Order: sequence, then C-alpha cells, then structure tokens
Amino acid sequence: MAEALAMAGARVGILGRRAERAEAVASDLKSKGAETLALSANVLDRDSLTAAKDAVLKQWGAVHLLINAAGGNLPAATVAASENIFGMSTQAFQQAVELNLTGTLLPSLVFGEAVVQSGGGVIINVSSMASARALTRVAGYGAAKAAVENLTRWLAVELGHRYGGAIRVNALAPGFFIGAQNRDLLLERDGRPTDRGRAVVAHTPAGRFGQPDDLAGALVWLCGPSARFVNGIVLPVDGGFGAFGGV
Repeated sequence: MAEALAMAGARVGILGRRAERAEAVASDLKSKGAETLALSANVLDRDSLTAAKDAVLKQWGAVHLLINAAGGNLPAATVAASENIFGMSTQAFQQAVELNLTGTLLPSLVFGEAVVQSGGGVIINVSSMASARALTRVAGYGAAKAAVENLTRWLAVELGHRYGGAIRVNALAPGFFIGAQNRDLLLERDGRPTDRGRAVVAHTPAGRFGQPDDLAGALVWLCGPSARFVNGIVLPVDGGFGAFGGV
C-alpha cells in the first residue's frame, strides 16, 4: 500500500515499531524515485505517535493521508476446534481488541488533527472479512475489526459534521491475503493450501488468495479526488468471499 501511494505521487511516511523495518521499506521506495520518511512509533503509545507526527510536519509541513494498517491477531486469542471455548483467555482477547481498535483510534486522533490543520484529507482504516462474518477460531480479532468498522463510520460522521467534509474516513476490508501471521494457517511448508486454506479458496469466487497489488487500486481511489464524495464506507477487496453463501 505504501508503494501504491508513492507511485501515485504521494510523499509517504513509513511508521512502525521497528525502525530498521521502516528504514528498509523507505529505502526501497526511495530507490524507485519516491519521497519517503522512516518513522519509529508504537500505535498504542500516544507520545511516540505525536513525535512521529511532528517529524512529518517538520519534513513536509502537512499531513493529508493516514493509512491505519497496524493490527493482527494473537495466538492466545484464538480458539482451535480441539480447545475448550470457555477457557479462552480474556486477557489475550482484550489485547487483540486493543491492538486493532485502540491502534486505529490513537493514530486517527493524533494524525487526524494534523490532517484538519493541513486543510483536509483522508483517513483509511483496515478492517477484515472477520468483521462481518463469524470466522472460526479468531474471536478477538473478529470482534476488534467489527469495532474498527463502527469507529470508521463514527469518525466519518463526527469529523464530517465538525469540519464540513474536509476530512473523509473510510475502510478497506481485505479478504484472505497471505501474510506472516496467517501463513501457517493457510499454507503448508511446501506452499500447498492447508485444509483451512482450501476451504477459504473454495468459498472465494475468484478462486485464489489475494495478492498485495489487489489492494493498490482500491486504496489509491479512496485517497484520491475521484472518491471525494465517498465517506464512511467499508470497501471489500475479497475476491467475492463476502458475497458467497457457501452453496
């Protein structure tokens, strides 16, 4: 997503807890001619987010886009078929909610204020197919992403009313993409789909997992002037998974 925005002409700040990862992504984008900035911050720490915002304002003088892509799941917040559902760790559940929900709210508060002060712009949150449909195992993650969608609509309404449409808030809801956190759930070591992976593909009319580039067009559109009257929506990028009833 960072590359898609950079190739569309945006100056992109790469923010993450691990400075070396942010530097690596920023360096790669710079090699492709993009103007980027590596930022170290934790989305659950308001002071570090404020420092990152100040660094962006010092470098570029304005903030017009915020992409809230931090999030994920915790092994202890999942419940396998062989486990006792009533023994679920409520602490891990709360941690999953905090990472995904509070980790979306805090950057929105810190950087959203800068967007308003910069004359307006866009906030894009990242939801999930787990928000609208109950998926097995991922109780904490699904509940958290459902809350992210509600927060998206709430921010769109409140900010729209208060600032006359100067700031829009929308969300992307990716389908099943292979990432570091879910690779072992969806793929065998030799790259073949696991039983769960085969079930996912069978319920995806596109007949495959998502590829990173599949998110690029939707993101650039939501951030650009063509979507200037689009506010408070959750856009699925899921290969048809959400449309399929299973029969």
